[in-house]
Amino acid sequence: LYIFNLPFKTFFFTVSTQNPPTSLYSCCTFKGPQSEETEYTVSYFFNKNLMMEYNSTRGNWTGFTAYTIEAAKWWNSDHLDPLKKRIERKLLYNLTTIPTVRLKSVKRPNGEHASTLVCSAYNFYPKQIRMMWMRNGQEVTTDVSYSDVMPNGDWYYQTHSYLEYFPTSAEKIACMVEHLGLSEPMFVVWDPSLPVEQRTRIAVGLCGLVIGFVIAISGIIYYNKKSAAYITVN
Repeated sequence: LYIFNLPFKTFFFTVSTQNPPTSLYSCCTFKGPQSEETEYTVSYFFNKNLMMEYNSTRGNWTGFTAYTIEAAKWWNSDHLDPLKKRIERKLLYNLTTIPTVRLKSVKRPNGEHASTLVCSAYNFYPKQIRMMWMRNGQEVTTDVSYSDVMPNGDWYYQTHSYLEYFPTSAEKIACMVEHLGLSEPMFVVWDPSLPVEQRTRIAVGLCGLVIGFVIAISGIIYYNKKSAAYITVN
């Protein structure tokens, strides 16, 4: 089980055994950009009934049955347990990796004036993520589609969102991304000043210019060294 809840930025994971039917849930609620600002809880269930729980805000274990009340007293008397829980909370916080977000426009092959904006999020963890399109500060709910969240094969994930639209100069379109690793939503604003093809041609041209400049400088340096060596020998 893995649950992610925005905007409270809460996630859970569980380890379960079938015999006996016991589950261990760990949860972090992120309240700020620092690991110390998270609330960390550990919950033990038996037959789907909550038996015992640790809460970092309270700083102790709480039992809910006669047996687990005594067990909670034993855990609370362990002076090393708070240190263990601080380490666990920090490890869970450090697992998160914020997404790299890119925004591009794709022209339709049939020559229609409508275009497709693609908002792509790469290399993030955990996989729970929320993407939303904004037009002039308002959420766009029509002509929007999403891909599945796909693993990259290296513990990270990627996903894509698509918006069909007719470009106008008066609109401000942005892709908003919410993720566990972000302290606040990320906004990527679409800039239609240059088409994708033109920006690509400019980038390729600049790369060619830089490479040509490097080759020319290298040739001049080589020629000067050869000339100096020839003059010294004579």
